[in-house]
Amino acid sequence: MFKGLWLRFFLLLLTVSLLGLSSALIIRELSIRDFREYLEAELEDRVYWVMADIEGTYERYSGWNEEAIAYNVIRALILGLDIRIIDKDSGLVMDRKMALNRLSPLMKRRVLGLARDEEDRDMGESLSYPLFLGGKEIGTAEVRFIRPEREDIFIKRTNRFLITALIGLGSLSILLSILFAKKLIAPIKNLALAAEAVKKGDLTVSVPVAGSHEIASLSETFNNMIKSLKLQEDLRKKLISNIAHELRTPVSAMRGELEGMIDGLIPADRSQLQSLYEEIRRLSSIVEGIEEFTMAQASVLNLKKQPVHLKAFLDNITELYKKRLQGRRINIESQCNEKLIIEADPEKLSRIVINLLSNAIKAVKENGMIWIKAEETGGEVLIEIGDNGCGIKEEEIPFIFERFYKRFDEGIGLGLSIVKELVDAHKGRIEVESEYGKGTVFRIYLQCDSTIACRGNS
Repeated sequence: MFKGLWLRFFLLLLTVSLLGLSSALIIRELSIRDFREYLEAELEDRVYWVMADIEGTYERYSGWNEEAIAYNVIRALILGLDIRIIDKDSGLVMDRKMALNRLSPLMKRRVLGLARDEEDRDMGESLSYPLFLGGKEIGTAEVRFIRPEREDIFIKRTNRFLITALIGLGSLSILLSILFAKKLIAPIKNLALAAEAVKKGDLTVSVPVAGSHEIASLSETFNNMIKSLKLQEDLRKKLISNIAHELRTPVSAMRGELEGMIDGLIPADRSQLQSLYEEIRRLSSIVEGIEEFTMAQASVLNLKKQPVHLKAFLDNITELYKKRLQGRRINIESQCNEKLIIEADPEKLSRIVINLLSNAIKAVKENGMIWIKAEETGGEVLIEIGDNGCGIKEEEIPFIFERFYKRFDEGIGLGLSIVKELVDAHKGRIEVESEYGKGTVFRIYLQCDSTIACRGNS
């Protein structure tokens, strides 16, 4: 699989490299073509300049003046044009050799040097341009174009540079394609191998995270997923262990007492039956807790929302708990705006508040303080339940909403899990802030949207 994927990446990168080199080749060809067209246009313009000079010379001397025409031919030669002038009777008036022979040897060498030309050079076919004066044809100029040496040098250098670029960049592209393909495949291969290990049950694997690209982000997400799976697996094992422990205690107690009664070692009187009843109640509370958690998970399907006046709602719960805690001298206070109203399921909302209050009561000592506060903030309703009790250890905070995670010896560790499920059912969120030894604050945020509407000014 990895070999095929590496090959695909390699071919993709190689194709991109070849397209880039092909583009350079096309641009070079277009540039050379435009360059040649530009030179041809320049030479064409020079032809017309020379023809105008020749026609002007003919008019000035009222005929063919060999000295003046030779000058025109020499000038044309310097401009890169080899010209033969034919009169109207097809007689040769002047050509390059005749004009050069009129020059001194020194001037001849200078002219040929300026023209980058040789006398015996074959320049191919010529083009004929008729010469006119006053609308009458006076002769013909046969023109051959002398390709400048610099043009050949430019093209040769361009070809040499292009060949070097194709070989050098082509080799570099292939090498980089191989390296990049392997580099891209390596983290994917690591992810695949790690996923295979997870499939076999190994939750200790992790993949290296390097850089800040998408694959690095994927690797980091994968590692977080493995950590989450390991945490869930540990919690699952702990959950099973806790359930077994919670169920074993009452079952073992009942079994022991019943065996004693059967053997006649324990009298089957009222006190023993009361003890059995208490163990059955304990067993029932465990089953009811699990059932309540299951119902909380399904709450999103059966929420019965209605307007809830938070002030009266929280005051009723506060007064109920004040009566229960009179002997422990724990102070409970409630603070809420009279006009604050939200739409929620009163039964589910009551369960949220009561569960959090129950935890707060377990956390505080005598003369402790518990408060409930509700307000509207940022388009949300905030319900805050806090205490100045024992607080939560920092390492425990990530696990407090997990099923069967117990902070206290009593209970089965489902209270906060139920709270989390009910808050999620209301499309809200719950946050916790705690300092060990100083107290804990739970904050519940319920959205003021089409699902939860709030009215009133806090």
